[in-house]
Amino acid sequence: MNNPLVSVIVPNYNYARALGLCLTSVKEQTYPNLELIVVDDCSTDDSVRVAESYGARVLRTPVNSGPAAARNLGAANASGEILFFIDSDVAAKPDAVANAVELLGSDPEIGAVCGNYDPVPLIRDSLVEEYRCLQQSYWLIADEGRIMTLYTALLAVPARVFAEIGPFNPRLRETENADYGLRLAQRYQIWLTPRVRGVHDHDHELRVLVRKVFTRTALHIPMYAHKPEFPGGLSSGPRAWVSIAALATVVALVLPALFGAAFLLVPLVTFAAFVAGDLPMHRFVARERGPLFLVYFVAMHFFLNLVIAAAAFSGVVAWLTSGRFRRLYQRPEAVAR
Repeated sequence: MNNPLVSVIVPNYNYARALGLCLTSVKEQTYPNLELIVVDDCSTDDSVRVAESYGARVLRTPVNSGPAAARNLGAANASGEILFFIDSDVAAKPDAVANAVELLGSDPEIGAVCGNYDPVPLIRDSLVEEYRCLQQSYWLIADEGRIMTLYTALLAVPARVFAEIGPFNPRLRETENADYGLRLAQRYQIWLTPRVRGVHDHDHELRVLVRKVFTRTALHIPMYAHKPEFPGGLSSGPRAWVSIAALATVVALVLPALFGAAFLLVPLVTFAAFVAGDLPMHRFVARERGPLFLVYFVAMHFFLNLVIAAAAFSGVVAWLTSGRFRRLYQRPEAVAR
């Protein structure tokens, strides 16, 4: 079949403000054979009315259960040969679905195709959001190609592969994508491509961003302990070392106070290591937004890396002290055995 049916599945919770933009982008896809399913996770805003106004088939979870359960419900009720998951805060480019279908059809070993975002937010609310959008866009650019994790905001998976791998782990509300990617990559290739692209409405409040970064970092620790090569761990690239350099800079600030001004060189060196660790990203930001915004970006990035360092320490402590935390990514049936 030249144009297999694609089930576009949109998990949503209280995101009426961007849902219309998301669904408009689905309606504007160049791919001709789509069904649209919105899975509402017990929203208390106007999301259901918005979804129905776009002619979407609306499913509702019985209780608020998180994005993993919402995606599973959508997949269980989908008719398509390909499942195209798109988060309700993302507007896909018009050719996103068509390009995903083409890539999946090019090689039966490809089990998933993930997309990237533009470096400009879907809804421009704050400098925090501008920072996060540039950072996430660049990190995904740097990862483009075959990957060992999964990005679910724009994700296409053949229905046969989803049935083989099984559903997202419904116990996970924050790191279900990493868990699924780990399982999927053991059997199939996962590709991150700029040909599947969208515009993302990132978090615009600092407290929300800090909570997400802290929680997700801490919850990744059992995965890194089980699979040290998993992307993001100490052995998989410079990002963790950038966080360590940020923490070392703060700690080293006590040295000049204790031992004299000559020791000011130590925090300067560790800060230089922090900047150098993400130098290609800083150049990208300077090209996109100019040197003045770069100063703000570096300051925000330094702060967020301190949050990451604190979260990693918290996760390590939890891993050492909690057997339940260590078993976080074990499948329920494995735990039962």
